[in-house]
Amino acid sequence: MKNKRLLARSIAISTAVAAATAASTLHASAVPVGLANDHAVVAGAVPAWASPSTRVADASDSEQRTVQVGLALRNAGQAEELARQVSTPAVANFGRFLSSHEFTRRFAASEHTVDEVRTWLTGSGLRVREVASNRRLVTVTGSVRQLEATFHTSLAVFRPSGGVRLVAPERPISVPSRLRASILAVTGLDDSAALTRPASTQNLLKPAAKAAADSTFCSRWWGDQNNTAVPQKYPAGSQSNRLCGYTPAQVRAMYGQSAANTGAGVHVAITGAYNLTTAEADTNRWAAQFGGTPLAAGQYKVVAPPDGYRDNPNCDAPAAWNGEQALDLQAVHTMAPAASVTWYAGADCTELYGALNRAIAANSATVISNSWGSLVGDAMLPQAARDQMGAMLVQAAIQGQSVLFSTGDTGDGTGTVSRGVPQFPASHPWATAVGGTSVGLGQNNGVLFTTGWESSGNTLVGGQWRPQSDADGAFAGGAGGGRSGVFAQPSYQRGVVPDTYAQGRRTVPDIAALGDVYTGFVIGLTTSEGWVYGASGGTSLASPLMAGLTANAQQSRGARLGFLNGALYTMWSNTAAVVDVTHRAAGVWTPRMPSFGGVTVPPGDGDYLIDFDTKPQSIQSGPGWDPVTGVGTPVAGFVAALARR
Repeated sequence: MKNKRLLARSIAISTAVAAATAASTLHASAVPVGLANDHAVVAGAVPAWASPSTRVADASDSEQRTVQVGLALRNAGQAEELARQVSTPAVANFGRFLSSHEFTRRFAASEHTVDEVRTWLTGSGLRVREVASNRRLVTVTGSVRQLEATFHTSLAVFRPSGGVRLVAPERPISVPSRLRASILAVTGLDDSAALTRPASTQNLLKPAAKAAADSTFCSRWWGDQNNTAVPQKYPAGSQSNRLCGYTPAQVRAMYGQSAANTGAGVHVAITGAYNLTTAEADTNRWAAQFGGTPLAAGQYKVVAPPDGYRDNPNCDAPAAWNGEQALDLQAVHTMAPAASVTWYAGADCTELYGALNRAIAANSATVISNSWGSLVGDAMLPQAARDQMGAMLVQAAIQGQSVLFSTGDTGDGTGTVSRGVPQFPASHPWATAVGGTSVGLGQNNGVLFTTGWESSGNTLVGGQWRPQSDADGAFAGGAGGGRSGVFAQPSYQRGVVPDTYAQGRRTVPDIAALGDVYTGFVIGLTTSEGWVYGASGGTSLASPLMAGLTANAQQSRGARLGFLNGALYTMWSNTAAVVDVTHRAAGVWTPRMPSFGGVTVPPGDGDYLIDFDTKPQSIQSGPGWDPVTGVGTPVAGFVAALARR
């Protein structure tokens, strides 16, 4: 379901990004040519990969682009301080969240400011597509020529590596001086957002007949089937055929959820691009086939972008996002079957910030799951993108919304971004970053083991398992993790994340849940091939599972939980709530390996063995906080402990 051509294009960027960073930074600091006296520079619009050495051409004057002008919060420092207070136990304002109306009144740009910015933009010939209800984003469309004139810059085509061609400003942008204090950032002038991908990059979905055939060899639980015709690398009980995909009942048992844990009265939002129009019907068909709970009338809704959807050739095809949407909905609904769920859709992969902002501005959903991230690490993105996201997440914290992001499926980023740099937005200090695990569940739904999801691939050659050695080595998928390239260590991580690892930086992830497709979750959806089903995984499974558990904790508490990280980092030593995840020597046999996330896998059927958590790159689970699973993974007491935060 992945558009491999587009994925390969985005992966190729990374090999030259780091080399371009220093030159780009110097280039970005230059004063715009011809800057008028009545204009002021807005820093952060030039991405690290846009350097003079990689420039190949002018951008096409007639190309249409969509740009988001982020309006600055009034008293931004006070807003961030309030976010800390309402999120920190033992502080007087803890849990005293503001309504969206109160937040807008106290911190949002004034209506007069919005009118001034709108007038300037329309006067420049741009079409205003949307003004966010929280007065945070003004979305406009215009030609390259119009945008260059409006922002006093020039747009060019860059080729950071290989055949990849990306548009970006080649010098800083500027806005009228009278508006400078009101404008936080401008995004969309560059193609960084087109590098955003859904994190459900692993799946073993097939049409019904082929999926049924797979059931002859896949395991319904750990060790249900074990191909003894291949060498047994691991002792009895530690090697199994790959899982068929755990059912809703199995996944609920995995995290100790009782019949009372339903998320009743809680509203969960999921963000992504495009819309699977059959999502509700597919979820009900999936529930009937695999023992889940059907959606009640009105329980699931879609909030579409105001101008509809766009087929953007720089984004993954809608089919890739449709699989993401089905996975997210069915995972949330499994963990919190009575919670209402809304899919907030972006017009394409470049407008996910708009979708998230709509969920935050509406403030109806109290838990928001986001299973997407940039294949370029946080240090390589333009500062404007980080600033836009930060302002949105601060508002969510003040309103008591819990915002979760998957950490991605490319491990430490080797071959994609600089080693050890985590994906964004998961790496933002105001986001809860969810990593991934591999889980062996027994016949009676007891957890036999949990280990970090960092897989190595082996191929059977001449009767022996030979480690794969493709461009990515033996790496066969794994949860994203590492140390931020830009964000300082937040206070909640101090004393938990080892100083030798953190080195004063924000580290990822914060917590983890099931992510490994080989021990994955069964989903179903309608595609161009008809009804398909099978195991799906990725940290985009882990994030909605955690969102469902959070909804159950909110149900128990009877009140919003807000930003979760303060509670998670006080919970790390509470073994009744969170279990420390460490390495477990185990593996699965599979006759095929799914292609995903730029990882090279053998084509066709064969005999393959997946080693669990054997450090195929530079990260691995281990005692205490680790860069694969964070503080650990939830167990039966997690919901009650989180509710008591």
